[in-house]
Amino acid sequence: MSVASAESVPLLTREQVLRALRHIAREGRPLPPSTVYELVYRGRRYPPRAVAELAYRLATGNPAARWPRHAGAPTNALLESLDFTISTKRPVLTSGSGADGEEVAHQQAEDLYTGLAKNADALLAHAAEPATAYTAPAYTRAEALAELFITESALDAALAGLARRRNLLLQGPPGTGKTFLARRLAWLLLGAQDESRIELVQFHPSYGYEDFMLGFRPDAKGRFHLVPGVLPLLCQRAAADTGRPYFLLIDEVNRGNVPRIFGELLLLLEADKRGPAHALRLPYAPPDAPKFFVPDNLYVIGTLNLADRSLSPLDYALRRRFAFVALGPQFGAPLRQQLAARQVPAEIIERLCTHMAALNQAIADDPELGPDFEIGHSYFCQPPARPEQASEWLRLIFEQEIGPLLADYWREQPATAAAQLRKLLA
Repeated sequence: MSVASAESVPLLTREQVLRALRHIAREGRPLPPSTVYELVYRGRRYPPRAVAELAYRLATGNPAARWPRHAGAPTNALLESLDFTISTKRPVLTSGSGADGEEVAHQQAEDLYTGLAKNADALLAHAAEPATAYTAPAYTRAEALAELFITESALDAALAGLARRRNLLLQGPPGTGKTFLARRLAWLLLGAQDESRIELVQFHPSYGYEDFMLGFRPDAKGRFHLVPGVLPLLCQRAAADTGRPYFLLIDEVNRGNVPRIFGELLLLLEADKRGPAHALRLPYAPPDAPKFFVPDNLYVIGTLNLADRSLSPLDYALRRRFAFVALGPQFGAPLRQQLAARQVPAEIIERLCTHMAALNQAIADDPELGPDFEIGHSYFCQPPARPEQASEWLRLIFEQEIGPLLADYWREQPATAAAQLRKLLA
């Protein structure tokens, strides 16, 4: 599976097929009977090509669109790649007999992982398409500056780096709002809080190329199919909608095995290597499959926690393809103003900001730690609703969140960690 060019017919997504199934159940519309194969979903059977054609019409907004693939293997293979079960047509004697019961059991097992409702009718009632199209709330520069603890010039610099390189990495100590900023940068370029054009993933030691790019995965019957990962599916959507930007947000980039996860993307991420002219063939892709490319309207924003000592430095080949923005703790005027607006007493705000500034200075001055291990302001951005609870709220954060972090920082010097915690609580 790979990304086709913007001019070719885009493949369907699983959500688009599910939308068609909901549409069929809601309207009770009759479908032309299938001859050999059926799509089995939640114990019900549907003609695969008719479902695919309806999904295609809903996705394109053209009620007269014709599904471009033939019935049988061409359509079935696509639906199976989206984790739908295609079964050979046969008479059904009772609703729970034979293989039908097995299919229902497979769907129930799937529910354990997807959290979907067990009652199909209840699911369709709650998941019905809205009567009117959803419009994402607008997001403006003024709103961003009001909730981000960075200056206007720093915001402009981050946006300029993203526009220039198409790829941006936000790095800093823990609690400096890296993921929060990443999403707001995407909203700013989208002009709205449009989550439909944002994909968020988090790297971890078990995350691999097969999850991110392309790999074989088993279906409910234990058969393996070639399934695209997060990136090709997002690139497919972006390539079919070239007039609007799309965003991939990667949290904790350096927690994964970056060279293995990215694979060919190390080349295709470069700003001047975007588009069909630089397409490559993915290792697992069939010989007749279109080559993969990253469209020019896809932006990548990642975050790095500089204080994680369990990780190796970021791959230099990847570093060359990103613009970097450093974020630091902000215990100055913006945080003070936000806490004051939330009715936190002035003496609590002063104690918080003064003590944390002193602690971060001690951390920065320690030769075994340094500025990368300073503690950010995000720990304190959700004060209690009532002002009289502020003192206890601050004490508990110091004891339950900052204290254990200090114990980890000075694990070979427990007396130093204890002394710093006492200063916070004084």
